[in-house]
Amino acid sequence: MTDRGTATTNPWVALRPGEDAIAHARTVLRAHGTIVGASGGRRPDGVRSVVHDSWLRSLQRGIDPDLVAQPALLSGHELEQYRVGHPMALIRPVVRKLLVEDAADSGLLVAISDEQGRLLWVEGDHSARDRAQTMSFVEGADWSEDRVGTNAPGTALALDHSVQIFAAEHFNRTVHEWSCSAAPVHDPTSGRILGAIDITGGSRVAVPEVLQLVRATVVAAEAELRLHMMTSPHLFASSAPRLDTFGSGRPTLRTGGEQTYLSQRHAEILLILADHPEGLSSDRLAVLLDESELDSVTIRAEMSRLRKALGPEHLGSRPYRLLTELDTDVAEVRRALDRGDAASAVRIYSGPVLPGSDAPGVEEIRDDLRTRLQAALLRGGDSDLLARWTASIHGRDDLAAWSAYLTTLAPASAQYAQVKAKIDRLDRQLAT
Repeated sequence: MTDRGTATTNPWVALRPGEDAIAHARTVLRAHGTIVGASGGRRPDGVRSVVHDSWLRSLQRGIDPDLVAQPALLSGHELEQYRVGHPMALIRPVVRKLLVEDAADSGLLVAISDEQGRLLWVEGDHSARDRAQTMSFVEGADWSEDRVGTNAPGTALALDHSVQIFAAEHFNRTVHEWSCSAAPVHDPTSGRILGAIDITGGSRVAVPEVLQLVRATVVAAEAELRLHMMTSPHLFASSAPRLDTFGSGRPTLRTGGEQTYLSQRHAEILLILADHPEGLSSDRLAVLLDESELDSVTIRAEMSRLRKALGPEHLGSRPYRLLTELDTDVAEVRRALDRGDAASAVRIYSGPVLPGSDAPGVEEIRDDLRTRLQAALLRGGDSDLLARWTASIHGRDDLAAWSAYLTTLAPASAQYAQVKAKIDRLDRQLAT
């Protein structure tokens, strides 16, 4: 695999052995100005493809290269309650033992994030923590790639791969004095990303040995998670099967690292039952699946086929209900909205929910989720999130969101004129 120059290199490592860090920093800084200033372009010499691709994603999302805004910062009791209940809390003792204990007076920070890029813990050198506050690299902040652009923990989660980001390789200019190495942590059973471990500091963080250290820590952390699963499985929420319903792809049930594609009808039943943990009678389930009211014989036949596909231990009858825990992408968005994290909710929501379904129960879930998400965006007034929402298939005709987006823009900007023109078109369409 080739990247910088013609030498065979590891594209995930920022500095090659013996490379002049100062000279390379100048090269990357010039390239950053070229790409970010021109809103794109071909990859300049001396820039890794993984970095260039991340810059382009950041540009496409309209991320501000000069500001790290954190409108959905978690703090206080809300943050404590969230992170204590997160699976990454189980690996914190391992991370502290292997990384944090040696970080004091070193100029280094060690961060643990959740699967969406929210920083759960930031520990290490006290003076470095104070300096990091100026760029909002703090506990409770969202450091996903969607929020702040190219950075090691956010990009590692976006690509599901360990990575280093050196100096001006960061999309945001306020982070250019820092370098970082990060790697994702996975559920040892299902393979689902749980979060990331990151080391942040000066240029010495960008050498291969530091990335190797982070990856070794991840191996130890995942072994710790596996032990917790064996001894206390009830503490490990991610062991539950998960139903994915968003977007135009086939609905999928993920269990223990395996995925099963479901028929639309079976996905409808599981989603509706997950939304009614108390259970549903045959007649009520029939109404929620079809306005013309399916007969009880058809319902029994569908449930029988679903029980054979999943196993009888998962579905009960009289009333029909789930006997085991089932997570859903719908529930994940709701949890993000409940904790005020609109950024994560927008990122997760690749919706709409089962777009090909006209089952009344699914339509109710679909409409309610979209309404809640829209309300959170309008209430938050975040320009980046509104830009992403209005650019998506589910928000491109959302007049209220476009109008809210317009209020965040400078009237003299070209973007303001484009958004105003879009609003005028929507107004004309609604008037006809």
